[in-house]
Amino acid sequence: MVASAPTRSLPVIPKYDVIEEIGHGGMATVYRAMDKRLAREVAVKVIHPHLRESAEVAHRFVVEAQAVAKLRHPNIVEVFDVSAEDDPEKFLVVELIRGATLRKLVKDEGPLPPEVAAAIAIDVLAALIHAHAEGVIHRDVKPENVLIEHTPSRSADAPNRVRVKLTDFGIAKLLDAQGVTSTGQVLGSPAHMAPEQIEGGAVDARADVFGVGVMLYEAMVGHLPFEGQNPAQVLRRVLEGQYPSAEMEQPTIGKRLSVILDRSLAHDASERLESATVMRELLISELGRVGIDSPSRELEAYFDDPEGYKTGHTKRTIAKLCDLAQIARKDGRALDAAADYNRALAYAPNDPQLLRIVARMQRDAARRRMLQRAWPLALATVVTMVAAYFLTGVIKNRQHPLPVTNDTSTASALATPSASALASASASAPASASASVAIALTTTAPTATVKVERTITLTLVPPNVMVAIDNGEGERKSTGDKITLNERDHVLRFGCADDACETQTKAIAAGKRDDAISVELKIKQATIVVSHADANVNLGIEEYPGITVSVGRPVSVIVPSYRFVTLIDRNNPTTHRQKVDVRPGHQTDVEKF
Repeated sequence: MVASAPTRSLPVIPKYDVIEEIGHGGMATVYRAMDKRLAREVAVKVIHPHLRESAEVAHRFVVEAQAVAKLRHPNIVEVFDVSAEDDPEKFLVVELIRGATLRKLVKDEGPLPPEVAAAIAIDVLAALIHAHAEGVIHRDVKPENVLIEHTPSRSADAPNRVRVKLTDFGIAKLLDAQGVTSTGQVLGSPAHMAPEQIEGGAVDARADVFGVGVMLYEAMVGHLPFEGQNPAQVLRRVLEGQYPSAEMEQPTIGKRLSVILDRSLAHDASERLESATVMRELLISELGRVGIDSPSRELEAYFDDPEGYKTGHTKRTIAKLCDLAQIARKDGRALDAAADYNRALAYAPNDPQLLRIVARMQRDAARRRMLQRAWPLALATVVTMVAAYFLTGVIKNRQHPLPVTNDTSTASALATPSASALASASASAPASASASVAIALTTTAPTATVKVERTITLTLVPPNVMVAIDNGEGERKSTGDKITLNERDHVLRFGCADDACETQTKAIAAGKRDDAISVELKIKQATIVVSHADANVNLGIEEYPGITVSVGRPVSVIVPSYRFVTLIDRNNPTTHRQKVDVRPGHQTDVEKF
């Protein structure tokens, strides 16, 4: 067992009885306290000593606190009090929220159902809309700063049983203005910062839209859009603006929500969703489209029974998406129909009816693309044939002009040859002519059916996966490999050996042309549990500097390129180290470090 950390002495705050520490962050320590005058429990955030030593920082802290204190909104943690400039401690007294952070929720539950994550974001955006109207930019929107308080109730009519609260307004601005963040020690989640904020440019409300986009992506997908093994790598990836789409990482998110995330995460602020209001309206509209008219009720249903909600949500969502897709198909909106059917298929990848529908739509789309490419050539061919016909007629008329006559019998004979004339012509025809007629008749006879084979070229991530055709056995394939299919519909299933990654299904529409497909499979996390370690050991993982290992608590890592990680004692990493064999999708138990 690791020895417990020594108990910190509780600060002395005038007018408040400090009861216990309830949180600790890069800027402040949070305590539960009792307001002596109003007899209510509050949260007191006491700024770390190294920050309050600067008189300028202390002064700006008070100014920022006063600005935030004017915000009054149901989704913002209310500020009750702030320290005076001459107080020895610099502190904020705020509303006490008895709940967990969004960070803890995602850590405990994994990716949230997309509509639940969107409902949380809707409340966060409501808080930002109010703050922006008052001229306050948050600048540090992240899961750690979103608190969720759930009040169970047997009464379905009890209102506001889930409260989403945004906290820590103005802190990033305060620290950034004094260069505190330049050491990299305070804003520990650079992946949530907008590019213009990292580069030191002008920051406005669109930086908060970016922060909500990162937060919502992580809540839906289960990991950050911009990842790296250290803060420098993360910052570089934010500035490059490259990340995998949410729909690709988690197909159950669907195209529409993924596009909203992409628009909120645009690298250039001028191309980003222009305000929190616009982003909130888009999310509300999409939830309404899939049958969720009250995001707050949806949150209550989820927090009352998370597992039961997930089961029911999947069934309801599939049914609703199929209904919407059918309507879109009837209206001729093929892309909208495909987006809804594909999301439904992500929830039920083996549903035969959905597979047939998606394959049929892909086949229809391929036929439309072929016709779009072919019609100019067909039109040109028709024009050429018509022109050639008339030109040939003109040439023949000039070479063999018909006699002009008023003899109706001659005209009739020219118009319709008699049967005897046909017979006579046939009898007098040379043998070669008869042969040519025979050949012509032979070529119009039905031909035997020829079996058509087509080649599908694979691009795979990771480069080696197991591929099964229809209901067959899986075979190991690599990037660049080809598989041969006949012209009928097929379903390809992709997975990894030892169940190391999430499986994926691709419907291949009927056709005769060779094709190429790309598949990117998500590697499952590997889990490590250390059962015992010496009391003075500070456990970490060498390959993942940002991860702390606690005895008895599972730690999850992604190991796409190697099967070993190295446990180290951060206090003495050169001598106290141990290699651990880990496998994606499995748990490795380390009995003793």
